[in-house]
Amino acid sequence: MKYTILILALIVSISTLGFAVGGEVDSVLVDKSEKKIYLLSEGKQLKEYDVVFGENPKGHKQQEGDERTPEGKYILDYKKADSSFYKTIHISYPNEEDKARARKIGVDPGGLIMIHGQKNGFGWLSWLMQWFNWTDGCIAVTNAEMDEIWQLVEVGTPIEIRP
Repeated sequence: MKYTILILALIVSISTLGFAVGGEVDSVLVDKSEKKIYLLSEGKQLKEYDVVFGENPKGHKQQEGDERTPEGKYILDYKKADSSFYKTIHISYPNEEDKARARKIGVDPGGLIMIHGQKNGFGWLSWLMQWFNWTDGCIAVTNAEMDEIWQLVEVGTPIEIRP
């Protein structure tokens, strides 16, 4: 009986980490119109989370301060545990195309676009904050969801952000 309970506890623990749903995360998809982020393995959905963006979410990011989230294909290129927000994973915006577009119209393309949890010290407000687009163009989830994403997504994973 004692071993049965231990085995069941182990199975539940593994499944909450996402391993029981099959495969490793090999790509991330963000659908801005659905306000969702999907963790994928070989094109199959492993996990899904609700997200919020900047106050001006429609359209591709054009410049610093426009409060838009970029659209296109990027790489999740580093993780940062000690930022102003609960755990961050950096998106490789701006790419060369973004930089060229910004140069052409004479603006700074901006940067520091991340997937992150809540502002440090305000995680308890995520039940409210996740109802509003409040970032400066980043992709925000709850802190608990960020813990899962942090564990499941490796640096170097491709991310596609769709309108």
